[in-house]
Parts: sequence; C-alpha cells; structure tokens
Amino acid sequence: MEYLKIFFMNTALLITVAYLANLIYKHTITYAPEPVKKTSWVVLAIFAGWISSYFGYRLEENVIFDLRFVPLIISTLAFPQPFLLILIGVGTGLTRLTFGVTEAAVAGMLNLSILGFVCAGLSFWVRSSSASILNKGLTVILVVNVMNAVNILVFGVIPDQVYIMKILPSTFPAGLILSMLFALIIRDFQLDLQRNGQVARANKLLSAQAEELHKNKIVLEERAKQLMLASQFKSEFLANMSHELRTPLNSIINLSQIIEESDEELSREEITEYGAIIHRSGDDLLSLINDILDLSKVEAGKLDVIHEELSVSEIPELLALQFTVMARQKGLDFNITLSEDVPQVIHSDPQRVQQILRNLLSNAFKFTMNGFVSLNIRMVERPEGAVLKRWVVFEVQDSGIGIAADKHTVIFEAFQQADSNISRRFGGTGLGLSISSDLAKLLGGFITLSSKEEQGSLFSLYLPL
Repeated sequence: MEYLKIFFMNTALLITVAYLANLIYKHTITYAPEPVKKTSWVVLAIFAGWISSYFGYRLEENVIFDLRFVPLIISTLAFPQPFLLILIGVGTGLTRLTFGVTEAAVAGMLNLSILGFVCAGLSFWVRSSSASILNKGLTVILVVNVMNAVNILVFGVIPDQVYIMKILPSTFPAGLILSMLFALIIRDFQLDLQRNGQVARANKLLSAQAEELHKNKIVLEERAKQLMLASQFKSEFLANMSHELRTPLNSIINLSQIIEESDEELSREEITEYGAIIHRSGDDLLSLINDILDLSKVEAGKLDVIHEELSVSEIPELLALQFTVMARQKGLDFNITLSEDVPQVIHSDPQRVQQILRNLLSNAFKFTMNGFVSLNIRMVERPEGAVLKRWVVFEVQDSGIGIAADKHTVIFEAFQQADSNISRRFGGTGLGLSISSDLAKLLGGFITLSSKEEQGSLFSLYLPL
C-alpha cells in the first residue's frame, strides 16, 4: 500500500511540474526557435525524472521505487525523435547517481539508459504508424512499464523472488494506471497548447490579412484615382482632338465650297491662296492622324524601327530648312551646333530620329514667345553598371514658358499634359512627347527633361553610339 501512496505523490509532483512548465512555456518560449524548445523539453524531462526519484519510495537505504520513467513515456509521444529520447533516458539515469553512487544507483542508471534506447526505437513506430494517438500511447506505456520491470529483474539488487512476489504485483499495475493518468493529463495540456498555438497563428494570419487588405485598399484607391485622372485626361484629349480636327476640316470645307460656288468670280491669285490653305490643312490632318496611328502601334507593340546608317551631319541642314522660316516669323533666334567629336554616321532609324526631333523642336517653337530655340548635338559618356557607354545627345533648348517640376513625368504619358489650359491656349493634342518617348525607347535610347516654369526647357534625346 505504501508503494501506491508514493506513486500517487510522484504523479502529483509530475502534474505540478507539468503545470508550471506549461505556464513557463506560454509566457516565455512560445515563439522561441525550435532548437530552444527541444532543449527546454529535454531539461524539463530530466528534472521531472530527478524530482520523481527524490520523492520516491525507499525500500532500503539505496533502493528507490518511483515513476521517473513517465517523463520518458510522455517525451516519446510528444517529441518522437530518437536522439532526444536517448538524451532524456541517459540524463535521467545519471541523475540517479546524485543520491549516491551505489550498486542500486548504477542499476537505476542502466535501467533508464536502456529505456531511453527502447523509446528511441519506439519513436520510429510512433512517427510512421497510422494508428490513433490513443493506441500509440497505450502501446508505449505498456512497453516501457514491461521493460522497466524486466530491467529491475535483470539489473536490480532486490532478489527476484521478493520483487516478483511482493513488489511487482503492486508497482506494475500502479505504474500502468498512473502512467495512463499522467499521459491523459499531459495530453490535455498538449491540446490546450495546440489550441493556443492555433489561436495565435489565426490571430497572426488575421493581422497579416488585415494589413494586406489595408494595402490593397490603398492600391485600389490609388488605381481609382488614376482611372479618374485617366478618364479626365482622355475627355480633355477628345475635346482637344475634336477641336484640332474641326479647325483644318472647316478650312478645307469652307474654302473648297467657296471655290466651287465662286469659281468664275475668283482671281487666279485667290484660288492659289485658297489651295495653299487647303493643302496646309490637309497636311495638319495627316500629321494628326499619323500621331494617333503611331500611338496605337506603340501601345499594341507593333511599331517597328529600321536600323540603318543615319548621317548625323545632314540632320542640322534638314531641320534648319524646316524651322528657320518659323523662327523668323516668330522673331526667335534659332541656332544648331554640331560638336566635332560626333561621328558622321550612326546606326539608327533616320525617319524616327527626325520625327522625335521635329516633335521636340515644334514644341519648343510653340511654347516660346521670345528669346531663342537651339539644337545642340554632342557626345557624352554615362556609366552603365561598371562600363562607360557613349551616347549621341540631341539637346533641344528654348526660353519658353517652361514646365513645373511636378509635371516632368506626367507630360511623357499619353493623353496627359502639364496643364489642360495649355491645349486651349497653344493648341495641339499632347501626343507628341508620349510618342517621342516611346520611339526613343524603341531606338535603345531615352529622353530627359530639365525645366522650370518661366525659365525655358531643355529636352535631351540620348541615342546609343
């Protein structure tokens, strides 16, 4: 009967240790790295085995009966890892020597060390078996209790007949029952820990999802704002486009009607003048339609560039012929300079390069009321990674109205202008810079802008040498 009292006291101590360990686990190492958790478990299991021996039943001065093998059973079910179980078994066995190095203590050390290896073997079955946790627990409890009894018979200092007839009938069933009881209690602790862990993970997941939803909300609001702006810009673009289309069309229709209805009354000079106006209006319409076609081709990825020899030295002459008259009409100084180090010929698309430069120069003249417009062609070197890359730069500079710093990026986007009032004041659709930027990228280059309001602008077209 004394065995049962001591075993119950052992169980109570183990439950107390498990409860305290549960509290410590919740408030200290819940989110610790896995190695820390495993180390803590090994230390706890060895300590539980030691305290069980400390309050065990002393049959003689050196012979102690206790439930020090119960933490090993629980470890087999909780952490079925062979190396950890061997550590716990050997460690718990070595704690038996703290009560004195005697024959009984050595036998106890051997007993727990062997049980550690037995549990290590059982851990392979626990991990791979498809049996329920209840069947696994009952099997491990039965095997460990049987092996404990066998080890005591083989290594123990108590005579076999005394152990079998007087001690085993009480200690074996008590060990089985109390092991099961403790396992059930620990299982309840484990389930509680799992529930807490699931709640913590669910809270963390909900927090992450809430943060993600908040980010998505910001993104959606930004996209809604962009869509609203895009709709506004497209509406303004359509209004500008209708105006740009209507002006030359009205000229063509009205003048052609005058010629048709008053052919005999008009002089040769008047017919020639009207014909020239109709021709210029037709050119304006064609240019506008070409811009729209180029934009649609770029957005569809179907605009091709043809790389061939481009005579850089001919560009100043071609552009001078086109813009000198415009500069004289507006009273502006127009200068073109070509640096000596610029090669005579580069490989690019001559038609697209001239298109970009015409767009840049047309804008410069359009938005410059007095002062100058210039084109400077020179060579520069820019680092690209660890390599210096050489570029031919076409710089179009003017002393016009300039562009606000916060609009430097916007003006290169389709359907967007620095100011919606600009189109009303100066005319145009605002497609020129968008098309020019896209064409520059297709040619392997890019366009930069340096400008301040009322201080003019400098557009630079970079083409790779």
